[in-house]
Order: sequence, then structure tokens, then C-alpha cells
Amino acid sequence: MKERVSVIFIERGEIDVLDGAFVVVDVTGVRTHIPVGGVACVMLEPGTRVSHRAAALAARVGTLLVWVGEAGVRLYSSGQPGGARADRLLYQARLALDESLRLKVVRKMYAVRFGEEPPARRSVEQLRGIEGARVRRTYQLLAQQYGVKWSGRDYDAEDWDSADLPNRCLSAATACLYGVTEAAVLAAGYAPAVGFIHTGKPLSFVYDMADIYKFETVVPIAFKVAASNPAGNPERAVRLGCRDIFRQTKLLDRIIPDIEDILGAGEVPRPEAPADAVGPALPNPESLGDAGHRS
Repeated sequence: MKERVSVIFIERGEIDVLDGAFVVVDVTGVRTHIPVGGVACVMLEPGTRVSHRAAALAARVGTLLVWVGEAGVRLYSSGQPGGARADRLLYQARLALDESLRLKVVRKMYAVRFGEEPPARRSVEQLRGIEGARVRRTYQLLAQQYGVKWSGRDYDAEDWDSADLPNRCLSAATACLYGVTEAAVLAAGYAPAVGFIHTGKPLSFVYDMADIYKFETVVPIAFKVAASNPAGNPERAVRLGCRDIFRQTKLLDRIIPDIEDILGAGEVPRPEAPADAVGPALPNPESLGDAGHRS
């Protein structure tokens, strides 16, 4: 996963597998090859059509396909490339269902995100409230830093144009981050829905993990673009900025090790996988060389 390109967007084309390659064919018949096995997440914008063979190939190589709207609002996702690992899923569920273990994981998430230990003797709900206050304050500070008029996080997915420019930029930026984070969660064999701070949503665990990186990556990009007030398509400028910041911060190198570190705060040994368990979604190939040499 850490070797992959984070995210690409495709619009207005037919996606198929031709001559064994994942390609986008535009209205004039021009083919554009996409190295799908080297991409963590492919965002499909309006105007795209995907063949069965293309979806199957993306699943085989562990690339997440995400259907998004004009503004990057999630419409549908292709599911779990490679499938969840039963041993990882049971481990994650045990931590989430036991309130004392869940609190340990939430405290670790807080510490990783804010760089300090959370207040002692606080429940998950109390920590969620403290986190929310800090998040709102951080939005205000970043808006002041970039000279953006900020009246709070407010948007309507059903009426995109009603949102102001900063909120539209933030939604486009977080859509990129959520897609990449979901791809990493799935590649590691965990369930996106089993969250610790966020609960009851299909991507609760994705939101938990993405929030750790949000303010060091995509939020500054969104405010920077909003401050420049670009003509035409500000969402595109946001996506390009997100792609660059993901590379600069080596985000894909960090997500899976951080997941293991955070869940390890529960101090519960992870169960061993059964002998007949399905392998990882992105297996490491056997190498003929020693460590440090490519196969």
C-alpha cells in the first residue's frame, strides 16, 4: 500500500479492460492507460461507465473504486477489495464492544491526534465533546491564518451550490482523505463500519482514522484554495493539492502502522489467523533476494 499513488479521479469516459490493461476510453475513442495496481483509490466522477471486467480487476489488485458526485460527495463504493480478515475483524470488534477496551483505544486516538494525553477519568462521550471543541477552534485558527471568512462547518449534500466556498473546498478535500483511508483500512483487513469515536455509520472507523491526519493534510489545502478564490473549478485545485500533500507527508506509509499501534492500545493480543484463512488483500510477493533487494 505504501508504494502506491494515493488517489486519481476519472470523469467522462468508459472504463474497461482492453488487452489486459485498465483503460479509460473517451468519446473520441482515445485510450488512457491507468496503472490500477499502483493506485490506492480511484474516484469515479459523473460521466463514467465501468465494465464488469474493470471492476473485477480493481478488486483483484486491491484498488478501491469510489463513485463520487460533482463535489466529491460519496454516492457508492465498490466494496471491499480482498475482503475483511476474520481474525482482524474479531479483534477489532472485541475492542469496540468492551467499553473499557474501547476507552483505551479512544484515548490513544486522542493522544496521536493532538500530541498530548487526554484528561484522566473521562468517558468516551466526554472525550468526544472535548475533541469537538478543539476541532471547531482549529477550524477557526486555520481560517484566520489563511484569511478565509469562516462561519462554521455547514453544507447540504443535496444542495451543493448552497454551501460557501470554504465548505465546498473542505468537502472535496475530506472526500479524498476518506477514500485513501478506506482503501488502507480494507487493505489491512479491518472493517470500515466498526468505529470507536464515530459509531453507527458505514465508514465510522474510516472517519476515526482520517481525523488523525485531517488538520495536517487536507484542511490547510482546502483553506488555501478557498483563500485564492480560483475561477472555474476550485474542487479540482483542492484535489491536486491533496494528491501532493499525501505524497509529501507519506500518508500511505503511515495509516496501516498507525491502525496497528492504536488498536494495540487496547492491550489485547490479536488472535492468530486460522491456517485456512484468506490472505491479505495486498500480499507481499516472495523475494529471491535478502532484505533491501527487490525481487
